[in-house]
Amino acid sequence: MSVATISAEIVEMETLRRRNAELEREVREGREREASARRELERWAARLRVAEDAEERLAVELGEAEAEAVEQAREYLARIRELSDRLDAARRVLAAAGYDLALAPALNI
Repeated sequence: MSVATISAEIVEMETLRRRNAELEREVREGREREASARRELERWAARLRVAEDAEERLAVELGEAEAEAVEQAREYLARIRELSDRLDAARRVLAAAGYDLALAPALNI
């Protein structure tokens, strides 16, 4: 082997070593980016779970509030009907007693 051949092989080996080092660095950086992306994905997945849990709790609370509102509306309507019936009964008693309800506002009744 000649000196030129040996010299060319040494240069090629150094080039290959540098390229190998670059490739190893790129692989290491790629793995670091992948690990970072995986951690970020896990953080977002945890946030999503928290948001989904909160949404579920809010949906339950909303359902309970709606049920309570419906119950209150029913009670309110029942109370209005009761008062309306009592008012009608009072008007019938007054009419039977001879009071003219058309004059009631003028008489402060």
